[in-house]
Amino acid sequence: MLVCDNTVRKICHHHGSMMRTWQRENPQASKAFRAADGDVEFQTDGTAVNTTKGWREIRLSIFAKRHRGTPVIDLDSWDKQRLPAPHARVATAAIRKSRALGPGWRRAASRLGIAQTAEITVLADGAKWIWKEVERHLPGATGVLDIYHASEHVYQTAAVLHGEASKACRDWGEQMRLKLLESGAEGLLDDLSNGPGDVSGLMGYLEPHRAHTAYRERLAQGRSIGSGMVEGACKTAIGRRLKQTGARWRLARLESMAALCCLHYSDQFQDYWTKADG
Repeated sequence: MLVCDNTVRKICHHHGSMMRTWQRENPQASKAFRAADGDVEFQTDGTAVNTTKGWREIRLSIFAKRHRGTPVIDLDSWDKQRLPAPHARVATAAIRKSRALGPGWRRAASRLGIAQTAEITVLADGAKWIWKEVERHLPGATGVLDIYHASEHVYQTAAVLHGEASKACRDWGEQMRLKLLESGAEGLLDDLSNGPGDVSGLMGYLEPHRAHTAYRERLAQGRSIGSGMVEGACKTAIGRRLKQTGARWRLARLESMAALCCLHYSDQFQDYWTKADG
């Protein structure tokens, strides 16, 4: 049986709105996450979507549980680490200012059975708004600065000091990244403060994250040091549907469709339809 595009569109927007409410209010929505074991991770990031009111950033937030992988002791091979994929995850997305997101994170953690925010590891890039809201609304959470963003800043500085694509650039970048993995921001900042050249940009980036760079310890525990989960979800769960060529969304419809995408990504889709059928 063929269904016209308008019917599909109406159903998606109708249920997308209902899914947002179900995810927030129905105990069944958090049942699987509550029952899962593993380390609790939280990641958040944003992606720009074209709307009838111009490009707007929709911010994706994910709570996940993940089992630990094989411990990594040899830091020269850290990037070959293959962690188990998260086996429980709950994602939400909305166009919100940062100060409106933080309280929602705390409420979501409570719904998901996370009694103490100290159980959570927050993995994120260096965006100030993220860490500000984490400090306010997820107090005691362990913060981890995404190693790939940190590495990017290291290599950008290497290019400024030694010229892009030169051997000296590669050598310096590799040396500084290894120092970051071994000793965290604390150790790298000490090295940078005693070295030649203008490294003020890199130092300014790392300074707020002295407590967020315990990479060696986490690798030795078989735990994640990157925020690739949310960055991938921004591209696949959100971007693949909402950023198609030529698409321009009304804000309300954008958030309804984002809710539908998030529910599917969260492995809550079938639970929702079981409720709907009942």
